[in-house]
Amino acid sequence: MRHMNAWSLSLAALAHKPLSTVLNLILVTMGIGMMTFIFSVSTQLERRATEDAAGIDLVVGAKGSPFQLIMSSVFHIDIPTGNIPLEAADSLRANPLVAQVIPLALGDSYQGFRIVGTDAGYPAHFHAALARGALFDAPMQAVFGAQAARETGIAVGASFAGSHGLTQGGESHGHAPYRVVGILRPTGTVLDRLVLTPVASVWRVHETDPDEAHDPAADRHRELTALLVKYRSPLAAVSLPRWVNSQPQLQSAQPALESARLFKLVGVGADVLRAIAAAVLVIAALSMFVALYNALEERQADLAILRALGAAPGKVLRLLLVQGCLLALGGALFGWLAGHGAVAVAARWMAEDQDFAIKGWTLLPQEALLPLLALAIGCIAAAIPAWRAYRIDIARTLAR
Repeated sequence: MRHMNAWSLSLAALAHKPLSTVLNLILVTMGIGMMTFIFSVSTQLERRATEDAAGIDLVVGAKGSPFQLIMSSVFHIDIPTGNIPLEAADSLRANPLVAQVIPLALGDSYQGFRIVGTDAGYPAHFHAALARGALFDAPMQAVFGAQAARETGIAVGASFAGSHGLTQGGESHGHAPYRVVGILRPTGTVLDRLVLTPVASVWRVHETDPDEAHDPAADRHRELTALLVKYRSPLAAVSLPRWVNSQPQLQSAQPALESARLFKLVGVGADVLRAIAAAVLVIAALSMFVALYNALEERQADLAILRALGAAPGKVLRLLLVQGCLLALGGALFGWLAGHGAVAVAARWMAEDQDFAIKGWTLLPQEALLPLLALAIGCIAAAIPAWRAYRIDIARTLAR
């Protein structure tokens, strides 16, 4: 008896009460799974949003919601606020406080992936490299981001027609096909899910569409959707937004401020889910405590016999502590798997909608705390029953 294994005895004790054991495992699994899901999704979303907006000091677009302007022009997950005159880009480029202006012209898509009229400065901003082919250098040439190329199955040299609108199902512009000249390597940014082409391509598609009525005067005043601006001097942060907002057709939005607003919105939801997960873990701890306490009451005679046969008090103490730890570690393992499985489902759903891309099985440093949290819960739940088992009165218990 002196050589009894606390782990094997604990496993046998847990197997003796399968319903209680399964219930406690489910509760711990739910709490740890929710924590894992929240940590993974919120961290990846914040990291991806930060990378997409990095290096862009100001976005200039049509009057409307600054938040919508950032979401549509930086993250490409909303509709634009409207169009702005081409002359706005020329005015900003001539401003000595501006280091770079990247034009964006939106309005069409291909199989749900947005076609973005821009210039070579846009892929260069994300330090993009070509996997195959070359960068566009003439209208109606297109370069696909890695995710867009993979999911559409497009290849260099192929031709395709864009669809009107930023989502699937729009009317096809078959009269003006694009030719794929390049495919980019993965960048881990919004660029992966875009189709890039010169701004002139977007103009040509709509100016030559036989189904659209055109005003010849409007063709001479071509428009853009937004401008991504990089400052040359910190002084620009003070004066440039004010100047832009004073223009009758323009508004400015700062990605840093609007991203903070986005993180705050996401953070509120994450905090609520964390509170629910914490409540589930508290319930799991209480359930484990009740189960172990009841098991102790039922098995006092067995524990007293173990003591009488030579088991040291510390052995009995470890017996219940190990049961709590086994439940906690089992719940932590199942919770980790369930949490990342849920992230993988969410990642697939977001990929179908061409939203922020996340990965289901990305490991984060914060997750290392979850097994420790589960162990702490198991030890706390088992502490009082284990202490009572440690102090059991052999003679009185056997006499009863």
